[in-house]
Amino acid sequence: MKLNYKRTFLVGLAFMTIGSFWQLYDGIVPLILKNTFAVSDTITGMVMAADNVLALLMLPLFGALSDKTSTRMGRRMPFILFGTLVTVVGMMFIPISDNMRSLAMFIIALGITLLATSTYRSASVALMPDVTPKPLRSKANAVINLMGAVGGIFALLAVGILVPKGDSPNYVPVYAVIAGFMLVAVLVLVFKIRERKLVLNLDEQVREEKARKSSEVMPADVKRSFYFILSSVFLWFMGYNAITTAFSRYAQVYWGLEGGLFAYTLIVAQVAAIIAFIPVGIVASKLGRKKTILGGLVLLVIAFASAAFFKNFTTMLFFIFALAGVGWASINVNSYPMVVEMSRSADVGKYTGIYYTFSMSAQIVTPIISGALLQHVGYWTLFPYGTLFAIMAFVTMMFVRHGDNKPEPVKSIDAYESMDD
Repeated sequence: MKLNYKRTFLVGLAFMTIGSFWQLYDGIVPLILKNTFAVSDTITGMVMAADNVLALLMLPLFGALSDKTSTRMGRRMPFILFGTLVTVVGMMFIPISDNMRSLAMFIIALGITLLATSTYRSASVALMPDVTPKPLRSKANAVINLMGAVGGIFALLAVGILVPKGDSPNYVPVYAVIAGFMLVAVLVLVFKIRERKLVLNLDEQVREEKARKSSEVMPADVKRSFYFILSSVFLWFMGYNAITTAFSRYAQVYWGLEGGLFAYTLIVAQVAAIIAFIPVGIVASKLGRKKTILGGLVLLVIAFASAAFFKNFTTMLFFIFALAGVGWASINVNSYPMVVEMSRSADVGKYTGIYYTFSMSAQIVTPIISGALLQHVGYWTLFPYGTLFAIMAFVTMMFVRHGDNKPEPVKSIDAYESMDD
């Protein structure tokens, strides 16, 4: 059984739009809050956590709702299409409100945009396991994350090129470019992927699992592993998201980088992740998902701990961020498949929502805590903070005993490789 890479790349277009949007959001919104509206680091952290509060409520809801949806387009595609369209419209008012210095318009635009992204994120991620057999999901998730990284790199390049130096840069051009990029990607996805046809070819697996009692209780040992991996997800997002959310401010204040120059450091991490994604999926199929994740956490600890010693920007940081990119790729490729491995095919959207509940919970808390540390203790705390949580995630991950990939044949999906798109 082989993964259909062409189809998986196309399915990953939805995740690519998400990657581009969130890279732009994390990089520019904190700068608007700080430089235009003079918001403190602590309050900025709270605002950056607001999208995760919304996601905590919305992602499980829309994940489960997409499980129950049935349209001519499929279960997930309506959410992906209409959610992206509303996001593209709403996000354009963010830089417009910045230029007008209208805090009220900024808050409304931010609210509409974040609400729209919450409606389609779970559906975008759940589309992959819907059309991919379980043994191939680590490899498929590698492709999906690669596409997300491509979207992130595109956004970073746009920021680096289109955001000028100065106290009051105009962000409209960079937002317009990313909005157009997202729109083109989702239209290609809708026209090239026939969700209903692909899912029907995997229906026997779904029917078999639906036949099991809906009240079936997860075995105690599996449930224990399930809780430990969700705890690990929470902890590594506590560390990683603190750094990505605060990095643009950290680079400007602590390292003295101007304009969009901070983006190039993150581009190195994203390129390293892109190079690593598919090899990491292959390694996981040989060594197992758990060992690959643990290796990724070790790389993350080394990278974050090393970066903490740099008080000025040097080219050595490019190597360190490349190391972090490979580590994060090793974690991301394998964690989501481990969670849905413990689910039933009929409940993939629900378990996707649970996965995001824990990752979003961390992203609610960590910008506030790390923002308060930046403001009241000092910017030097950022990388030690990330290191601590990566170490804690390594410890909890050691107790996970289920959800690893098992290269067993799956019934009734022999046509998977040869299906027409």
